Amino acid sequence: MSLRIRRYRWSDLDGIYALHQICLAQVGIVPGDGVYYDDDFPRIHQIYVSSGGEFLVGEADSRLAAMGGLRPIDVHTVEVCRLRVHPDFQRRGFGARMLQALEGRAAMLGFTKLRGDTTINQDAALALYERQGWRELSRQQVGDHTVIYGEKTLTSVLAP
Repeated sequence: MSLRIRRYRWSDLDGIYALHQICLAQVGIVPGDGVYYDDDFPRIHQIYVSSGGEFLVGEADSRLAAMGGLRPIDVHTVEVCRLRVHPDFQRRGFGARMLQALEGRAAMLGFTKLRGDTTINQDAALALYERQGWRELSRQQVGDHTVIYGEKTLTSVLAP
């Protein structure tokens, strides 16, 4: 099964919001816990694309299977946000494909550094970032969650 990655469209909004909720519930992150937020969803284009970043979705079997965004922090640094893979499509390399597409797009946009965060209970995300060459910067306790902050320096333009 292949993953087709493309830019976000307005018609994707309900699907990506549902994917967000499903994936966070799967790892025990819920509204009000200090880590969960969703106020960017009505403004995906503004926050990610129009600001000089990107938001990608991945489709498999005509279904929304994955997503991820790039939110510029400064002229050199972009934050990887909303990296999600639907539970029905996990463990197929789709997270790695999406992260590689985001890294490639960041390089094409001229960014040299990626930043991101995840919680300590998101084992698959932690393993993915480690395999892709990210390094841990710090940890912070937020409510009942330990948030791990990481970064990766881009050394060359990667294929999107």
